[in-house]
Amino acid sequence: MHNRSSTHRVITIAAVVAALLLSGCETTTNWLKGRKTADPTDELILDSTEANVYLNEMFELISGYPAAQAEIFADAESAATLTPGPSTQLRYALVLATPGHSGSNDAEAQRLLRDILAQTEMMTTAETSLATIYLRDVETRMVLNSESRRLRSASTQAATTEDAAISQRMARIEAENRQLRESLAEAEGKLEAITSIERSIREQSGDNDPQ
Repeated sequence: MHNRSSTHRVITIAAVVAALLLSGCETTTNWLKGRKTADPTDELILDSTEANVYLNEMFELISGYPAAQAEIFADAESAATLTPGPSTQLRYALVLATPGHSGSNDAEAQRLLRDILAQTEMMTTAETSLATIYLRDVETRMVLNSESRRLRSASTQAATTEDAAISQRMARIEAENRQLRESLAEAEGKLEAITSIERSIREQSGDNDPQ
């Protein structure tokens, strides 16, 4: 249920970004896939329509098989490591921020996205918008997950406290029952002693009666 909700949220984000940022014909690039490495001295300017490249890959990531997901993750990680820059790091951060695959890592995605947004002068408007939207989504998810863990912990603690209270009540009731049994046994012993004395008195009285 949680994965389905997260997947729906990612698709919704992609649709909103596509509606706001994408216009004109669709263009594709190979450098994001690691097929072409950019010279650090080259000026890379992406038109807003090229944000669709990121979104298409995120869609493939959430809808693909584990093998395809692992390939996308490994390619994004490799590109960010071998040719570090705002675009390759953004791609890797978006992969990390996308739930539903084994490489998801909200904390690392948050760190990368914050670093990326600290150098927006090297990014296009579309890239800045994507980074901002995904950072907000990651931070919201982290808050919700933290609250969920807190509630589970509180629930577990409450259950533990309740179990301890029940155990204490049971122990107290058992002690009271034991005391009652002891008191009853003592009372029965006294009653038996009184009965024995009375019987002895009657027997003595009978022996003393004149014939």
